[in-house]
Amino acid sequence: QVQLAESGGGLVQAGDSLRLSCAASGGTFSMVGMGWFRQCPGKEREFVARISLFGTRTDYADSVEGRFTISRDNAKNTVYLQMNSLQPEDTAVYYCAFNPAKYATNWRADYWGQGTQVTVSS
Repeated sequence: QVQLAESGGGLVQAGDSLRLSCAASGGTFSMVGMGWFRQCPGKEREFVARISLFGTRTDYADSVEGRFTISRDNAKNTVYLQMNSLQPEDTAVYYCAFNPAKYATNWRADYWGQGTQVTVSS
């Protein structure tokens, strides 16, 4: 069973940056794609970014493209989300996803992290 541990969240002001980390253990990290999702207050969990098996492909939600960067270090079993130019609408609990896949409009993952809170004040 894979365990995912997110870290790096916190309280920041608009325009600030944060880097989230997701450390995986208990499984084979390098064999699957990884992703980041978020759940804003009162809303459904939504896709943020994903990265392919070897990090050669990335995909972003329109709302974060150009501001967020997903990366991975397979030797460290870790995936990152660099978040720049944060805005209040980025406030959410951010979740790391192991092997995310989209079925129609719904996202699934083999494993989810517990989430890390990001709060952006104006």
